[in-house]
Amino acid sequence: MARILILGAGFAGLWAAIGAARKLDELGEAAEILVVDRNPYHNIRVRNYEVDLSDVALPLAEFLDPIGIRHVVAEVCAIDPAEQRVTVNANGGRDVLSYDRLVLTLGSELVRPPVPGLASHGFDVDTYAAAVRLNGHLAALGSLGPSTESSTVVVVGAGFTGIEVASEMPGRLAHAGIANPRVILIDPNPVIGATMGESGGPVVNKALSALGVETRLGVKVNAVEAAGVALTNGEFIPTRTVVWCAGMKASPLAASLAGDRDRYGRLAVDQFMRAIDLPNVFAAGDVAVCKIDGVHATVMSCQFARPMGRFAGHNVAADLFGKPMLPLHIDWYVTVLDLGAWGALYTVGWDRQVSAVGSAAKATKQIINHNRIYPPRTGRREDLLAAAAPTVQAPPPVRAKPS
Repeated sequence: MARILILGAGFAGLWAAIGAARKLDELGEAAEILVVDRNPYHNIRVRNYEVDLSDVALPLAEFLDPIGIRHVVAEVCAIDPAEQRVTVNANGGRDVLSYDRLVLTLGSELVRPPVPGLASHGFDVDTYAAAVRLNGHLAALGSLGPSTESSTVVVVGAGFTGIEVASEMPGRLAHAGIANPRVILIDPNPVIGATMGESGGPVVNKALSALGVETRLGVKVNAVEAAGVALTNGEFIPTRTVVWCAGMKASPLAASLAGDRDRYGRLAVDQFMRAIDLPNVFAAGDVAVCKIDGVHATVMSCQFARPMGRFAGHNVAADLFGKPMLPLHIDWYVTVLDLGAWGALYTVGWDRQVSAVGSAAKATKQIINHNRIYPPRTGRREDLLAAAAPTVQAPPPVRAKPS
């Protein structure tokens, strides 16, 4: 039996697997679909900054077993497109998996520069395990007694993740029982929120100010120590908590493959999610990049990973049996940025025009984080397959009046 091998079970990988199963079912054809991931769960990664992590690691068996998709826990070590083989490490031993078609959905990871002390003393929310570790650390701070170091959190990197972490942090510290919390957001750029556009940037700054989040701009981190963080401007900030959110890059395994890559290390794919110059290889999500509307490149986000995965799954099964494939085209783009207790910011278009702010945008963000991006939880095969149809959802609606 032919094998479709899917590497990674994030937003793109999970939907590629279910999408492939849906297409096989439609064709009346049989093939093995095998999913490999380092974890036995699907992480709702975009929620890792939240205080409540009780429903962000979903067992893969809940979604793959009802439709007969085999999944194994293993670390991908090497990919050999010429021989159509993948080497994995499972339970301390090496194994080689062959494939007829490969779907690369290994996602992205946090950029970790060689800053002294970062590996030993830094925290992040890049993975579920890292988010749980940070939560445990924050909870423990509350039992240490009041001090400047315990009540201060430094967030490094003012991209989307850094802004969401910093905005949520005052509430998280209060939840941990820490009085008079202090949150400082550090970025080498001269302004915060520049990527949110001319109308969105001021909203971000207004929210951070209302939340009491301090900023240190135009500086970098020299070193992270157990007692604080040293900046390039000579300032030393006493803290026990440094959360690193400074940049993302595609899975390093993408660098081992032939083909064009962008500055994030993402493999170029065509409108069918086929990797350029790599026969029988498809790629989707954060590890891949394409011009989604003929002009704009995909962004590392679940907004693009989910449809890329669904189309990759549909097309890999169609390609395996010589059937026509479907091109992916997305003609809209929105950004919904969580701003903690202040609310959220909803922008529309690539120039990020503000559509909603405050409680109205927050209601939409909650719908996205807690409903829209989740697979069906019924355990029914038909519900899962239906959800994997190769279609593009409409933009999330605004549910309440702007505040």
